Amino acid sequence: AKKDGTEVPARFIKLPEVKRITSMSMTEIYRRIGKGQFPKQIRIGAKNVVWIEQEVRAWVDLMIAGRDEH
Repeated sequence: AKKDGTEVPARFIKLPEVKRITSMSMTEIYRRIGKGQFPKQIRIGAKNVVWIEQEVRAWVDLMIAGRDEH
């Protein structure tokens, strides 16, 4: 992902930040993942999952674009 012409490094974010960015509950996030409607999490430990921040923000942009199409 590029921002202002410079490469932005990938950043992992945890569930609380995903919830803050999307305003969705944990249940809704996982429901949408199950339906293929939200970026999948990455398992980085036995009980530790993260998301790629750029994928979550791209999903938000997609929701905004979808709103603007109607």
